[in-house]
Amino acid sequence: MHDKNCIQKIVTAVAIKPHDHLVEIGPGLGALTKELLPLVKYLDVIEIDRDLIPQLESAVKDLGELRVHQADVLQFDFATIAQLNKMRIVGNLPYNISTPLLFHLLKYADIIQDCNFMLQREVAERIVAQPGSKIYGRLSVMVQYYYEPKILFPVKAGSFTPKPKVDSSFIKLIPRVAGLRAHDPMRFADIVRLAFNQRRKTIKNSVAKMVSSAMLQSLGIDPKIRAEELAMEDFIRISNGKSNE
Repeated sequence: MHDKNCIQKIVTAVAIKPHDHLVEIGPGLGALTKELLPLVKYLDVIEIDRDLIPQLESAVKDLGELRVHQADVLQFDFATIAQLNKMRIVGNLPYNISTPLLFHLLKYADIIQDCNFMLQREVAERIVAQPGSKIYGRLSVMVQYYYEPKILFPVKAGSFTPKPKVDSSFIKLIPRVAGLRAHDPMRFADIVRLAFNQRRKTIKNSVAKMVSSAMLQSLGIDPKIRAEELAMEDFIRISNGKSNE
């Protein structure tokens, strides 16, 4: 990212406080890091490319305390850097890992204050999609179960070098603390996965291994509708019903 106006817009949107426990994913050469580091007591960064780390450290020298974790963020255990203050995670996420990373972060929602990410526009739109939309799917349901997502602003491809072929969006995810909850989060996740694996199937057929048609009807859910027509709360109610034994 080279657009200084866009970088400043990100910093303003995150609204960092001095005692925040800030974690940056994929700092690269430090374009965003340079702006974040002076605002906090210390900054944790997760970078997979060990060859970039010396250049990053040189770029932010004397700006503050940088704690570098050379690791694959998809395997990184965020609990190992947890503090009393919940984490505020920031990152310009590589498009090829954004979806698996979002799923990885679901398990850490209880130690996260918020996530502030630059994502491919299409991924951001899928995250906030609502039932009935063609782009509403597993990612929508799972992220919305753990977080309340909001797209803050669009970012044009010209803000990056090299220029990507797609536009981006800056999105904020705040952990969801109210509303209906699944008795068994793993069962909930499995039902959502099954439901959208073959999204053209009716819900009766897609989740038949775990939930009976009679159970769906008892919950007031038409067994003939498709997964994309069900709200997140519907999936929670299905999950909390009896298994198809």
